[in-house]
Amino acid sequence: MATTLQQNGQPLVVLASTNTIITLPDDTLLLTPATVTVSPVTGKILSVVREVLPGSSFPPNTTYNDLSPKFLLPGLVDAHVHLNEPGRTEWEGFNTGTKAAASGGVTTVIDMPLNAIPPTTTLAGFQEKLRASQGQCWVDVGFYGGVIPGNAGELLPLVEAGVRGFKGFLIDSGVDEFPAVSSKDIALAMTTLKDSPTTLMFHAEMLPPITESVGDYVQISDPPLAPKGDLFSYSTFLESRPPAFETYAIEEIVSLAELAPKLHLHIVHLSAVEAIPILRNARKEGVNITAETCFHYLGLAADDIEDGDTRHKCCPPIRSQTNQDRLWEEIVEAQGEGCIKTIVSDHSPCTPELKLLPPHLQTVDDDSLRPNMHHSDSGVDMTLPSDQTHDKSCSHASSRPELKPTDSGVVMTLASETPSPIEEQPTNPLSTTTATTCCADTTHHPNPAPQQRLLPITNTNQGDFFAAWGGISSVGLGLPILHTIATDRAAHGLPAPDLVDMVRMCSQATAQQVGLYHRKGAIKVGHDADFCVFDSEESWVLRSGEMRWKNKVSPWEGRQFVGRVRESWVRGEKVFQLGAVGGGFVGGKPRGEAIVERRTA
Repeated sequence: MATTLQQNGQPLVVLASTNTIITLPDDTLLLTPATVTVSPVTGKILSVVREVLPGSSFPPNTTYNDLSPKFLLPGLVDAHVHLNEPGRTEWEGFNTGTKAAASGGVTTVIDMPLNAIPPTTTLAGFQEKLRASQGQCWVDVGFYGGVIPGNAGELLPLVEAGVRGFKGFLIDSGVDEFPAVSSKDIALAMTTLKDSPTTLMFHAEMLPPITESVGDYVQISDPPLAPKGDLFSYSTFLESRPPAFETYAIEEIVSLAELAPKLHLHIVHLSAVEAIPILRNARKEGVNITAETCFHYLGLAADDIEDGDTRHKCCPPIRSQTNQDRLWEEIVEAQGEGCIKTIVSDHSPCTPELKLLPPHLQTVDDDSLRPNMHHSDSGVDMTLPSDQTHDKSCSHASSRPELKPTDSGVVMTLASETPSPIEEQPTNPLSTTTATTCCADTTHHPNPAPQQRLLPITNTNQGDFFAAWGGISSVGLGLPILHTIATDRAAHGLPAPDLVDMVRMCSQATAQQVGLYHRKGAIKVGHDADFCVFDSEESWVLRSGEMRWKNKVSPWEGRQFVGRVRESWVRGEKVFQLGAVGGGFVGGKPRGEAIVERRTA
């Protein structure tokens, strides 16, 4: 093959390292010295030799890269990313989101069906998303479809069009265009997809049947009603999303699994360890169900979250250190009886304004305008009352939002009450004006007139965990997060995965989850030549300028990591090199592709 390529005038590409994680024919992962030869024509791996061959072993015009002693890993597959394009591109987009992925060795991302407008719940919506992605992707991108009430007829056409799986919410998603599903909707989706090669996934939070919210609220899975306690206290927010929300939802899903015994069911972003025995028992009984957890559940703990630091808000919530320790124990058992098979980012960004950051955490120009945006995250409806206007005449409003229950959860209305202690914080000296808090619907008006300014954030709602949007930005940070914490745990004699385990859960298993393992997630002959070059020794601190996603807001800012991605390769071409010109993005243009092949496994 090498001779043929040379005769065609195409030089070989060769990568070698004394520390390479390859995949053997039986799918076992092995850390070994290796030399990997790549076709520059097909972007596929031609050969894997279990030794480091010198450059002299190849023709003179070969592009030879000896990366030793750095680790040569298969490119990571992040199977849970919100790119939000089209429709909410002020939150994220294909270009910035995939750049962030590439900077962290993630060579394939799978885009969630929300929060784009339109969502990927119809074939037409999927086609619109594909058009938006063209020419923008720095890594390869696959897509999920969504399950919402009334779209069962769209599911099989989406399978044929190449979506990698489907996701539904058992609780309010936070955006109107992606409503929660009922048990009847789940049953219909299962029976519709029961013979398809796909994965049916769930945001598994649901109100338990015994709560202070009684009656019809329980039946339609409405979000929680008014919380008790200080809205700026993380403990109040954590108590509002107890483990019972997750366990009840998972029990409901398992109870319906018999409708589609062959269908792969999957729980996204598992947070509560109380759900683990339920999933383990279901698997023992033959239910085809798995779960994923996220980097933030493994690296952040409620014990350390300061009041008002809404960068940490996500749903399900970040739980206690004790909970985190049990998650680590479970992922170490992933090869055996463990039910958590994959680790993903759940990169779910928004604009800094929607995070309602306190002054000392604000790093954006508050004088900038943003589109009106409606959301009802955490069961808090951020729509202004109909008698309010969206202009500077409202800038005098300084009262703290009061939570008032309605028949759809909680609506934010303005009311006077005693200020919270957080109000006494001084104004950020770098800010000249305040940011914005209330959100209006953009489903039909994605580009509102620029003169429409929303009500400003005041010191009374900055740091309000219930009014802030939930989601954590971390795509491309996963490997440093895992490696740093695992190294520390191992040093203290605690259960921790090694790099081989991380590749298994963040590359091999994620590729299998989305039906791409025939080409992604392995250094193996015939697979795409996707690589991550990882320096396991480099110590560094994440600063705002190193965040490649669109909005520079993340609870990981300022944290020190051990281990850094130096290069990323997609189908035989280097797309990122740390320290190179252009922010490290080499080649001058995006080379990623939309993955639309029909799933077969």
